[in-house]
Amino acid sequence: MRTRIVKIGNSQGVRIPKALLEESGLSGDVDINVHDGTIVIAAAGRPRASWDEAFRQMAASGDDELLDGDVATSNTFDEGSWTWE
Repeated sequence: MRTRIVKIGNSQGVRIPKALLEESGLSGDVDINVHDGTIVIAAAGRPRASWDEAFRQMAASGDDELLDGDVATSNTFDEGSWTWE
């Protein structure tokens, strides 16, 4: 399917025919990138979508320990130099 690049305000754009949008399943937010001289439009990924699985893998491999190890979490100021009011 051929279309034309058109002026949209100070930018340019491409009108995507409804049939192509329906076939692709794209709607709402999309990611747009250039790959080997081709503009690629893809469904926007969810931020942090794979974090749950990454955390499970880290726990399984024992890689989920605190980086500062056994550093004390309080000091003399924390223990008695102030009070909540």
